[in-house]
Amino acid sequence: MSKRINPNRMSDAQKSEHIRSVVLQAGVELRQRHAWLAHQDAIGATIMIVSLTGMIASGWLYVEGMIPWWLCVPVTAIFASFIHELEHDLIHQMYFRTKPWANSLMLAVGWVARASTVSPFVRRKLHLHHHKVSGTESDLEERGITNGETWGLRRLLMTADNMMGVMLRPMTMRKAVRSYIKAQQPASKAEFIKLLREQASAFLPLGTLYYFVFHAWIVLHVVMWAAPQLGFSGPQWADGLLQKLDVFGVVYMLPSLLRTFSIQFISSNMHYYGDVEARNAMQQCQVLNPWWLMPLQLFCFNFGSTHAIHHFAVKEPFYIRQWNAGIAHKVMREMGVRFNDFGTFKRANRFHLTPAAPAQQTRTA
Repeated sequence: MSKRINPNRMSDAQKSEHIRSVVLQAGVELRQRHAWLAHQDAIGATIMIVSLTGMIASGWLYVEGMIPWWLCVPVTAIFASFIHELEHDLIHQMYFRTKPWANSLMLAVGWVARASTVSPFVRRKLHLHHHKVSGTESDLEERGITNGETWGLRRLLMTADNMMGVMLRPMTMRKAVRSYIKAQQPASKAEFIKLLREQASAFLPLGTLYYFVFHAWIVLHVVMWAAPQLGFSGPQWADGLLQKLDVFGVVYMLPSLLRTFSIQFISSNMHYYGDVEARNAMQQCQVLNPWWLMPLQLFCFNFGSTHAIHHFAVKEPFYIRQWNAGIAHKVMREMGVRFNDFGTFKRANRFHLTPAAPAQQTRTA
């Protein structure tokens, strides 16, 4: 760090701008060394095609009996995690900015590949709003994935299952939706109702269908297990249906569950909530990269280590953030961004170490 730069004499806004300038400059220099990185649209399309091919190939190998289920599930989840990162970058218009139809097509295809999420077209509004008000009451995207909840079995279930996240806390989500809509400043009652309907149908149609099949699969397994214990025989049609659902579960639903839990566990714990200043990037995220989280990081492209970089330099694609993570982490440490603040698990993601006093920034990696 330059001797002329003293973080103790800088405001949070100045620290954020310094981090942003260093990260963006590193991206410029990286692209100068590797000219092929300028072809961003082609890179995004290639990642999508390779990831879809990998998911399909993994499922096909399992169906053909060439790989076991315990290999198919994680391999498919890894390929799906690339698509999730692509969706995030597509939301920020990092690919096909001048071709909206191609951007939308990639979003739609990506949703088919991982239907356990909300519609990417709804998520685009939620995510852009998240960047404006990250960690505050109207940050519906983070509240939706359990950020701000106390830890326990309830949050664990909600982290793995987005529908459970709604069903187990209807009043909390109702309040969060209304806070989000209010923040959009609807000009009329009709616009308010339109926004409300948009959120009420955020999982339609793919997400709703996915969770219906997923929960039905679990219930059917429980019924078929419990029936003999109670002296009954299960329905004759159930065995054949379960065999088909088991195959679908291995090639699609279990990878979705694994990927969803991994990204939402990491994301909901690296973002702060509830006592942060709006638009203050220094209080929005920490870098969460301990060795013991690597099994989860594997299924969300090292999200905990690199996503905080995105809050300072929004327009860098996910693979550039990973490539330049060392440079970014160095300047983020110098400016006082927190690294591995594990106390957030006990504080329900609150930024301050105590309710009364501001936190001393954790600087250990």
